[in-house]
Amino acid sequence: MDDGIATYTCGMPWHARLELDYSLEEHRSVARFRHEGPLRILQSLYPEGDAVCHNVLVHPPGGLVGGDTLDIRVRAAAGSHGLITTPGASRFYRSEGEPALQRTELLLEPGARLEWLPLEAICFSGCRAENRLVVRPAAGAELIGWDLAALGLPNAGKPFERGALQQHIEMPGTWLERGRIDAADHRLLDGPLGLAGHRCLASIFFVAGSPIARARREAALERARALIDAHALRDSAGATSPTGEVIVLRALAPVVEPAMQLLRQVWHAWRAELWQMQGAAPRIWAM
Repeated sequence: MDDGIATYTCGMPWHARLELDYSLEEHRSVARFRHEGPLRILQSLYPEGDAVCHNVLVHPPGGLVGGDTLDIRVRAAAGSHGLITTPGASRFYRSEGEPALQRTELLLEPGARLEWLPLEAICFSGCRAENRLVVRPAAGAELIGWDLAALGLPNAGKPFERGALQQHIEMPGTWLERGRIDAADHRLLDGPLGLAGHRCLASIFFVAGSPIARARREAALERARALIDAHALRDSAGATSPTGEVIVLRALAPVVEPAMQLLRQVWHAWRAELWQMQGAAPRIWAM
């Protein structure tokens, strides 16, 4: 249910697992998967030709409650290119039980490319949520990914008044972003040095298994900063390169839509600048 009113305290928790493997076969990126529980991918699509395999990851229950666990493991073999998105927002519902956990691990072999582009995660008031993403790129592998978290449903009059979200994004040994957002921490949520009243946190990142050439990195940052300057979120967004292997843009927004708009613009720009590819938006985004 989408209203976030119910509290889930009984019944068996969902434990779902998906292993998705991309390989390059006769110049075509091919996806194969294995799953346990309610987690799977839809038919592979090729709107850009054989080189890039587009997949939609589906979780039929539509949300997670206390004790639920989703384990997602994606491996991109050498030379393959996969793009993964979702048909809608994921949801962390209110629960008085154990935390709900989503763990995602993305492994890229040499020369692989991967795009991790799920729609936002909505954290309903009273949720206990943990969202973990670990990226492991080999030398020569590259990834464009993003992460969006929405705290409550402000436009529906359902603020984030209780609960907590633990966010974790990591490239082991190179880059780590980890933070806890507790609804009781009003200084963090509303203070000028915190979220300043915003309720959507968004980031898009380019991660490489080898150091990114300085000129290439600066060009990507210039493209991102130009888009920020022309956007309504210009005062709450910024782009930087915390290490030689990572470029990241972070943004705060009152709601999801302007943040998603900015991230899609940057995704198009980075695809063109870093990979000399046009951004073929997944068909499901237009539905």
